Amino acid sequence: MNLQKKNTVRSKFLAFFVLSSLFLTACQRSIFDSPTVAPATLRDVPALKLNFRFESDVPAPSSAAEPQSAEERVQAVQNDFDTNRPQEVLDKTLLSPDKKRVLAVYHKTEDLQAEFRLDMYSADGKLLRKITPEGLSVHFPDTIVWSPDSNNVAFVGMVRLGTNAPTASPTPENTPEPEANADAEAETPADENAAPPAGTPTPEPAPPVLTFRTEQIYICNADGGDLKPLTQNEGMIYFYFTWSPDSSALAALAATWQEWRFEQAQADQRGEIFTPSGRPRLVEKNGRVRLLDDRPTRVHPVWSPDSAKIAVAVDKEVRIFDAIGDSPTQASIPLRNQLLLSSQKYDDDLRRKERGENVEASANENADANANSGVGTLPDENSLVSFNPIIRLEWTEPGMLYLQTGYIRELKDAANSARSYLRWHRLIFSPQPVAL
Repeated sequence: MNLQKKNTVRSKFLAFFVLSSLFLTACQRSIFDSPTVAPATLRDVPALKLNFRFESDVPAPSSAAEPQSAEERVQAVQNDFDTNRPQEVLDKTLLSPDKKRVLAVYHKTEDLQAEFRLDMYSADGKLLRKITPEGLSVHFPDTIVWSPDSNNVAFVGMVRLGTNAPTASPTPENTPEPEANADAEAETPADENAAPPAGTPTPEPAPPVLTFRTEQIYICNADGGDLKPLTQNEGMIYFYFTWSPDSSALAALAATWQEWRFEQAQADQRGEIFTPSGRPRLVEKNGRVRLLDDRPTRVHPVWSPDSAKIAVAVDKEVRIFDAIGDSPTQASIPLRNQLLLSSQKYDDDLRRKERGENVEASANENADANANSGVGTLPDENSLVSFNPIIRLEWTEPGMLYLQTGYIRELKDAANSARSYLRWHRLIFSPQPVAL
């Protein structure tokens, strides 16, 4: 009987030991060997948690095609200028993405060369509203752009020279009542609408708006109303911006006026066409501005297709910034070494082509030799003609960012300008696995 009890106790102990071992093993696996999962979309991945793979000398993205010739004028708007506005010159028309509104960019004959005005038209050529007040001039007309959802227009403006522009937006307390001015307006039409033909409705002049002595970003709605400055940083010049795909914010470049003047003088001295450099910023529709990088660049920032991130390039480095979230992150992707190695191969291929050799066969031989020789040293960048900085970005898919390198020198004497060794590369993004 004692022996039987001992066996029973021993069996229970062994069973307890096995179950305990299994439990501890399971616990250890859940703590130290947890399975991982990738987020559903890259939108959910912070910039700091992105993996990337570099691919050199790839075909150009379809979005990098040469821009079309000047946009065709909306004829109905041109007809209105020809018939009713002989003292004003229509410079261009910008049709909204939904085809319901037309932005007219124009100037008066007495305006300075770099100053423009804006009016909003319906698609059938009816003037809806005058957008810019007399004290505000539009600069950099090539940067004027509709938001993708057709709800807003963004442009760069500053105080019109020779006018007494308001130093603050009008308030309800100091804005005259429409009834009080009705008779005066009937007796004296505004200069902007002088001598309209009989029967033509006279549009009201645009109300005054806060202006600045340097170029700031303004927006208005699709009807031309609710005009306001998004940026209010006197002394900064905002000269480029692009809408996010979801129309919620702008990525912009800005420089101080001192930097602008200095770079312009340097370009004039070298006989070059002036291309400004600026520091990238995120500008939200509520007016909040976030400095992304303190290093100036000439490369225009680009949005990810999901509007979650912004890419910026400086020399041979790409930086990715979160545009959403309460705690945005940023990631630096230095590409100097990758571009050095790819440029070495590119230069070697160029020399082989010049000698009439088979480039593909030579490339295979070099690949085998490099695989057997181990890690080598980086080439001397001064010996490579194709080793150049990043000059353009194109973000075509959430997980694919294209970058172009090359040598560009644009001179006022176009015959001596140079565009050489233009090459496309790309970064393939993937999320870092996250533990369950």
